[in-house]
Amino acid sequence: MKTFTATPADIEKKWILIDAEGVVLGRLATIVAKILRGKHKPTFTPHMDMGDNVIVINADKIQMTGTKRDDKIYYWHTGYPGGIKQRTARQVLEGAHPERVVIKAVERMISRNRLGRQQMTNLRVYAGAEHPHEAQQPEVLDVKVLNPKNTRSA
Repeated sequence: MKTFTATPADIEKKWILIDAEGVVLGRLATIVAKILRGKHKPTFTPHMDMGDNVIVINADKIQMTGTKRDDKIYYWHTGYPGGIKQRTARQVLEGAHPERVVIKAVERMISRNRLGRQQMTNLRVYAGAEHPHEAQQPEVLDVKVLNPKNTRSA
C-alpha cells in the first residue's frame, strides 16, 4: 500500500456560501478554517492548498458569547514608540469594516506561513447579504443546523 499524496492536478476547488447571521464567531471560524485548509476532504494533503473558496455573508450580524463583545480587544502597533493601539470587538463591529472580526478570527486559526497566506486568499467576507460571486454558483452550507450550539440569539 502506498500513501496518497495529492498533486496540483488532483485538486478540485468548490465555492461554499455561509450565512453568519446569528452564528457564534469562534464556531464559525473553526468551520471556515477547516474548509479553507481542505481538512474536510478525504484527499487532504498538509503541504498543498486543497481547500475550497469560502464566501461569508452577514458578517456584521455575528454573535459572541458572554461579554466578549466588550472584553475582546484587538491590538496593533503603529511602529512608533508608544504606538500601541486597541479597539474592542464592539467598536470594530459597529465601525466601517465589521467583516474584519471574522477575517481575524479565521486568520488566527490558519498556519502563519506562505501556505496559510495562500489559503486566506480563498476567503471572502462581506458585511451585508450581497456578494459578487453568483457566477461561481456557490453551495450553501447552513452552519446553524450542524450543531445547536452554533447559534445564539441576541
